[in-house]
Amino acid sequence: MALTKAEMAEKLFDEVGLNKREAKEFVDAFFDVLREALEQGRQVKLSGFGNFDLRRKNQRPGRNPKTGEEIPISARTVVTFRPGQKLKERVEAYAGSGQ
Repeated sequence: MALTKAEMAEKLFDEVGLNKREAKEFVDAFFDVLREALEQGRQVKLSGFGNFDLRRKNQRPGRNPKTGEEIPISARTVVTFRPGQKLKERVEAYAGSGQ
């Protein structure tokens, strides 16, 4: 099950003590800052969590799965996420606990 922005705001409300409006604004502001940095071509490093980077993908040949017709997939920039070591360790520990 996916964690939503609304659930993140609810966690802030429960655990940090922000009111619901402040918690929602905090979550929205966090993602706005993240998005704006990436739009400016900047890497986003979150210590203990991971890095968001932009990666340029060149044009490449593709294929329409229904017709088999070859179609070009245009060059584009994609966002990538590389988890940090601490996040990897915590996820592996959780996954290894059988939960």
